[in-house]
Amino acid sequence: MRPDLAAALDLSPHPEGGWYRQTWASPEVVTLADGRVRPTATLIHFLLPTGESSAWHRVASDEVWLAHTGAVVLELGGTGAEPAATGSVVVGTDVDTGQVAQAVVPAGVWQRTRPGSQDALVSCLVSPGFDFADFELADRAPTD
Repeated sequence: MRPDLAAALDLSPHPEGGWYRQTWASPEVVTLADGRVRPTATLIHFLLPTGESSAWHRVASDEVWLAHTGAVVLELGGTGAEPAATGSVVVGTDVDTGQVAQAVVPAGVWQRTRPGSQDALVSCLVSPGFDFADFELADRAPTD
């Protein structure tokens, strides 16, 4: 069932879990080393409702997480063939409790999100711009 905030922001289901919509793509482009062309950056809203989590995945570009409401636990899983939990950070607006309002996941690093105690809305800025051709879901969860 589509959460009310997902409806209000016109978000769609994301293949990794949660809800998203691209809100901006830079009109400037960059040509990657392999000849593909991408916007220099793209931006999405990403909603992770309480009780949902995202699957382990990685993208071929750096990703900056920006907190709006609630908090998500952003878990990192290294750069190997399969994710192997290496650490986590809580992305949220309550910086007095150790949450961070921004976090960077370098290109090629496995990541997943777990929800906090309430629905969390974040934005993700990807540079060079996101393309599903550069998105990889893990075959299985890591052994923690």
